[in-house]
Amino acid sequence: MTSNSALTSAPADIRYWLGIDAGGTKSLASLVDEHGHELGRVTAGAGNLRIGVEAVEQLTLGIARQALDQAGLPQDAVSTIGLGLGLAGLSRASQSRQLIANQWPFARVTIASDAEIAHLGAHGGKDGAILIVGTGSIAYLKVDGKVDTMGGYGFPISDEASGAALGLSAVRHALRALDGRSRSTPLSDAVTSQFDDSTVAVIEWMETATPGDFASFAPLVISYAEKGDYIARSIVIEAVRHIERFIETIFEKGAPRCSLMGGLAAHLRPWLRARTSEMLVEPAADAVSGALMLAGLPKVAVLGTSSQPRKGA
Repeated sequence: MTSNSALTSAPADIRYWLGIDAGGTKSLASLVDEHGHELGRVTAGAGNLRIGVEAVEQLTLGIARQALDQAGLPQDAVSTIGLGLGLAGLSRASQSRQLIANQWPFARVTIASDAEIAHLGAHGGKDGAILIVGTGSIAYLKVDGKVDTMGGYGFPISDEASGAALGLSAVRHALRALDGRSRSTPLSDAVTSQFDDSTVAVIEWMETATPGDFASFAPLVISYAEKGDYIARSIVIEAVRHIERFIETIFEKGAPRCSLMGGLAAHLRPWLRARTSEMLVEPAADAVSGALMLAGLPKVAVLGTSSQPRKGA
C-alpha cells in the first residue's frame, strides 16, 4: 500500500489541493490554492471502507463538487486538483487496491489511512505518535522513521475507548435494565426511550447498525457521566483506562511525543489522570491539514503514501 516517495512540489497541472478526512461517522474536507488559502470547506457523511468502494468514490466526488461550487470554480477544474484522501478502514486490502486503481478525474490522487493523515497533521511527518478516539480508535507511531500501529482492528473486536465502544456498553446496560437484571439509570432510560422500551426494537436495530450508529450514543454516555450517572461513569472510566494504557505503551515503544485526537479527545481528556494528561502535546494541525500535506501541497514533504496519476497524465 505504501511507497517511500517524497512529494516536495506539485506537478504543473495541479492548481488546487483537496484534503479529505473520511471518518467512520463523518467526513471533513478543505479545498485550498497554492498559497494555502481555503476556498471551500465541506462536511459530508461517513467515509469508512465498510460502506463499500463505490460509495467512497461517490462520497469523494460529491465532496469535490461541493468544494468547487463553494470556491466559485467550474466543475471541470476537478482535473487540476491534487487530492489527499485519508480513509478509515483502509486495511481492507482488496477494497483498497480497487479504490486506488479507480480512474479518478483528479490530477493526482494520494490515499492513506485516516490515522496517517492525522499523524501528518499532528507532527508534520516527524517522529511522534497520535491516539485517535473517534467512532473507532487507533494509535499511530513513528519512531526513528519507522511506522507502527496499535489497535484499530475494527469494531467490535477492537476500537477500545471509541465512540462505538461507549455506545455498545450503553446499549448493553439498557438491555440489562429492561430485563430487570440491573437497576435502570438515567442513561439506560435515555437509550431505551429511543427504542420505545422494546428489546425487539433494539434487536432489529442491531441487525443493520454500523459502528457510527453505536457511536451515536457516546454523547449520551459522556453527558450522563458528567451528571453523575454511576453506569455512565463506569463506562467512561473503563474507556479512560484503555486510553492511558495506549499512551503508556506508546512511550514504552520510544515515541518522543503523543497527541490525543479525534471527536472524543476533548471530552475524554479531562477524565485522564493528571500525570497521563501532562504527557500529551497538542497536535500542530488537524487531520484535514494532514490530508492536504498528503495531497502534496507545495513545500510539504509527504512520506509513505500511495499515489495514482490521472488517466492520460
